[in-house]
Amino acid sequence: MHFSLNFAPLVPYWPVFLDGAWLTLKMTVIAVVIGTVVGTLIAFAKRSRHRWLARLCGIYIEAVRNTPFLVQIFLLYFGLASVGVHMPTFAASVIAMVINIGAYAAEIIRAGLESVPRGQIEAAECLGLSTWRIAWHVMLQPSIEKVYPALTTQFILMMQASAMASQISAEELTAVANTVQSDTFRSLETYIVVAALYLCLSLLVKLVAWAAGEYFFKRRRIVRRAAAQTAQAARRRAAVSRAAGPNAPGNAGNVGTPGASGQSGTHAAQRSAS
Repeated sequence: MHFSLNFAPLVPYWPVFLDGAWLTLKMTVIAVVIGTVVGTLIAFAKRSRHRWLARLCGIYIEAVRNTPFLVQIFLLYFGLASVGVHMPTFAASVIAMVINIGAYAAEIIRAGLESVPRGQIEAAECLGLSTWRIAWHVMLQPSIEKVYPALTTQFILMMQASAMASQISAEELTAVANTVQSDTFRSLETYIVVAALYLCLSLLVKLVAWAAGEYFFKRRRIVRRAAAQTAQAARRRAAVSRAAGPNAPGNAGNVGTPGASGQSGTHAAQRSAS
């Protein structure tokens, strides 16, 4: 059987593909913003001194991370509809994405919070900083900077998982692809185009995340780099001083010659006797 790629039948559907890609990107941005806030709150709550609150957050995290995302969407869309709670497909998809990414972001951010030295927090308390300032400046900002690559990866995975929303008829990119291939009967070409669009969206999310990291964490990196260079210069000067020994120019004024001091003392005694 002879087969050749033919993308010509897909050309009229480019606006449809772009609409699906735009909806996918919009769902991802909303879910990432809200889900990151939810994950941050859950991460702090899991470190709470109230054991019941920490345990409740742990149950939420384990329940979400150990169930398929498709099942979570079905629970929200079909499960709630069976008890009289109806919602649009877009809202159900975004809420499911927020719940999912909130659990994963909570564990990632919690790992970053655990890496903050306890002495650093105690020093901030001794300086009289408020609880909110300690949580924001001392704990959250350094921890987010450490786990930022992992968060970015999770955001990209969430964007790709949004394809599950096509199962509840959300008109995102995968649902659009199913419609186009059923109209044109060019399945391979259709999904090649969709794969390329998903790749472009992933690179776009990665680029935006990199730019945001450069903007928000640049000052902290500059300060840290300057401190490291200062410490390295101090260690280098100390090593040079130790290698030069007591005859180094810096130590010449502190070290006297025993013979010269003895002779000057003898001359002074003779002058006083005369």
